[in-house]
Amino acid sequence: MNAYKLLTPGPLTTSGTVKETMLVDRCTWDQDYKTITQKIRHQLLELGRCSYEDYTVVLMQGSGTFAVESVMMTAISEEDKPLLITNGAYGERIVKMAEAIGMPFSQYSVEYDEVPKEEEIRRILESDRDITHIVMVHCETTTGILNPLEMISDVSNQYGKTLIIDAMSSFGGIPINVPELEIDYLISSANKCIQGVPGFGFIIARRDKLMACEGNSKSLSLDLYDQWKGMDADGKWRYTSPTHVVAAFSQAIDELLEEGGVSARFDRYQKNNRILREKLNGIGFESYIADKLQSPIITSFIYPTAAFDFEDFYTYVKERGYVIYPGKLTEVNTFRIGNIGEIYEEDIENLCDVITKYMGDETK
Repeated sequence: MNAYKLLTPGPLTTSGTVKETMLVDRCTWDQDYKTITQKIRHQLLELGRCSYEDYTVVLMQGSGTFAVESVMMTAISEEDKPLLITNGAYGERIVKMAEAIGMPFSQYSVEYDEVPKEEEIRRILESDRDITHIVMVHCETTTGILNPLEMISDVSNQYGKTLIIDAMSSFGGIPINVPELEIDYLISSANKCIQGVPGFGFIIARRDKLMACEGNSKSLSLDLYDQWKGMDADGKWRYTSPTHVVAAFSQAIDELLEEGGVSARFDRYQKNNRILREKLNGIGFESYIADKLQSPIITSFIYPTAAFDFEDFYTYVKERGYVIYPGKLTEVNTFRIGNIGEIYEEDIENLCDVITKYMGDETK
């Protein structure tokens, strides 16, 4: 068994009790398991501040990418055209989805260390009246930048567009009032801020929007509408579900609530992130993202010197108990450190001590 903790954006370090929940085998047809599925769906609505009358939750097998693609396949018809807003690899992955599906789309791309500009979005919407949907990643884990959710919500509402938000790395760790922000589809995953394990994603969807999507999907397994209809009837997934993962997620939600809910977890993540950036900046590691745009989820750090050997650094840190993440940028050499999961102030302090010793160790 590994003796290290994951300082990554998911999969992440989970609690012992979440792991223990997966030691029991469960039957997908059994009523007890169906009850777990329905419990999760109702709890996710509550975390998003959603009413059952206006919103529903659909669980989708696979990674978070599967869940995003199910929304792209189902929520956008052949007559529709989305505006895809990108400033990182995960937004660009949505562009690849659109290309694979063969749908027309408009892309508004900004630099990886910048957030989209309201005036530019308005200009695009004014000049292209065919746009029906707006799609954006909330927290881009490519860099750790946090995109302006309130701004995009206001613009989308004013122009009457359907709003799709990839909140993969933010939901459960950053407060998001889905109805207040008038988000039509919010997408996230089991192995992110709710601190479960990989195996399924979930979508919080406006009922009226989803009800209008019957027949849109050209994929059988990624048909979000059909998945919802079956799951809404009796809690059963259409096809084999990751039973151990589902049970672990149910436990993880309970532990989120025991911690004090999303606001309490947000406070812990913010504190972790503040300590991390302050201490590493103090020993020569510059954050790639400006403080005002930085999320509390994951931070990209620029290599301190041209001679910095990430593989050696990675191995040194791992041997002392922590696994970090390589960068995803091409023009700047960076690495990333996440602070979500079962990670606390003590862990961040210990990590920073390890890195400080590495930087001062002439024998490394």
